[in-house]
Amino acid sequence: MERVNTKWVAAAASIWIQSFSGATYTFAIYSSILKSSQSYDQSTLDFVSVFKDIGGTLGIFSGALYTAMTSKPDGRGGPWVVVFVGLVQWFLGFFFMWASVVGLIAPPPVAVMCLFVFLAGHSLPFFNTANVVTAARNFSHYGGTAVGIMQGFLGLSGAILIQLYHAISGEGNPATFILLLAIVPTLVIFMTMPFVRVYETVTTSDKKHLDGLSVISLIIAAYLMFIITVQNILGLSRSMQIFSFVLVLFLLASPLLVAVRALREEKQTLSSLDCPVLDTSALLISPSPNVFPGLDHVVTEDSNILEAMSTMNFWLLFLAMLCGMGSGFATVNNMRQIGESLRYSTVQLNSLVSLWSIWNFLGRFGAGYISDTFLHKHSWPRPVFMAITLGIMSIGHIVVASGLRNSLYVGSVLIGMAYGSQWSLMPTITSEIFGIRHMGTIYFTISIAGPIGSYLLSVKVIGYFYDKVAYDNSCFGSQCFRTSFLIMASVALFGSLVASVLFFRTNKFYKRLVAKRNLK
Repeated sequence: MERVNTKWVAAAASIWIQSFSGATYTFAIYSSILKSSQSYDQSTLDFVSVFKDIGGTLGIFSGALYTAMTSKPDGRGGPWVVVFVGLVQWFLGFFFMWASVVGLIAPPPVAVMCLFVFLAGHSLPFFNTANVVTAARNFSHYGGTAVGIMQGFLGLSGAILIQLYHAISGEGNPATFILLLAIVPTLVIFMTMPFVRVYETVTTSDKKHLDGLSVISLIIAAYLMFIITVQNILGLSRSMQIFSFVLVLFLLASPLLVAVRALREEKQTLSSLDCPVLDTSALLISPSPNVFPGLDHVVTEDSNILEAMSTMNFWLLFLAMLCGMGSGFATVNNMRQIGESLRYSTVQLNSLVSLWSIWNFLGRFGAGYISDTFLHKHSWPRPVFMAITLGIMSIGHIVVASGLRNSLYVGSVLIGMAYGSQWSLMPTITSEIFGIRHMGTIYFTISIAGPIGSYLLSVKVIGYFYDKVAYDNSCFGSQCFRTSFLIMASVALFGSLVASVLFFRTNKFYKRLVAKRNLK
């Protein structure tokens, strides 16, 4: 069994879990039936959707559980326990949501529906903590790339789940999609979670095999984009939809080839001692225990959550994420309603949600890989990429606000990539500034900024201005969302300025970090 359990098998298992756990990004597929079956107006639907976002970013409990399960000296527990706790919440949330929609149970009060949506969303921090933090620990010298891959597959999962939906039921009833979410990912995650384990080793071949996983992720993303485009333009028969999804499953199995190759090479190098394996306790190169001189403002190694919250850097990250993640959440939650107001067809709307997953993936993967490259080669601090991507997000909001032909497609590309970037940059920056021991707790505490921003922008901005111009809960034309997106453009631009402040505060720290890493 030990022969099977390597950090590359753990990475492959984590990829499968991430690939089937991003149901929060498909909310636009079933939001319409949730709205009609429960007789919600737009503001109520936006209010309910916020609890999905709250659950999806409330990771204090998952972070604490991960720390407890991976700190036991007797080896009991492990990341799989964290995954299992999330899996129970996932199944209960989606099953009772489906039961409410199809009438298996009486229509619940809004507060109870919020609980169902919260449970489904709250599973995500448990999956994400187990997979992202474990990847960061297993591949400590290339944390940005490893985190980017894991976050990237989570971004792709929306498109993968929608392809599953098309393969099983064609266009079907969105209620069927909710039932599929309750059953299929539950089975997949249950079978793969035992393989997610921590291996505190570093080998000189890590970069090569991570690049292999990166290539696989790009191939899967390109294939999904091709299938979505063909389906949108030409349409696909039921048999072709089934065949295309089976091919997705084969592509998802390909990380196992990387695991086999890595295992073979490690055996060869161990026998020849050409590539020694080193134990490491500094899992991501953490700052030294002392305050860096100058204007670095980076305090201690492996800060706990209270120590982190006492620093200005924590609150700068929090505020930047409130602006960036908040406006991103608000966009994806209202994607279907925006498309309907512009009279997009059902196929176009589903394609738009699927393509959002592709742009989300490119942002997550690209930001991790590119920031790693520029950090290693040019000592560029990661916060500079956060500032750049939030500026791009602001431009995307302006494009959507214009209401021009295909503006939603173009705007969703910019917003989706910029939004995805934050999910790769923020956890990596967190681990570097505050250390990795309490990374899960600090990372998801900062992530709470997302649903706070989503609530303010979805309910108080989008819902308010939509209902103001809507007639009988419906609105058609570019005026339905124009004001809201201009406001969100201003918010994203402010977030870019906040990230710029973080960049200047940590500039010298990152230069010292790279110098320290190069000495190892």
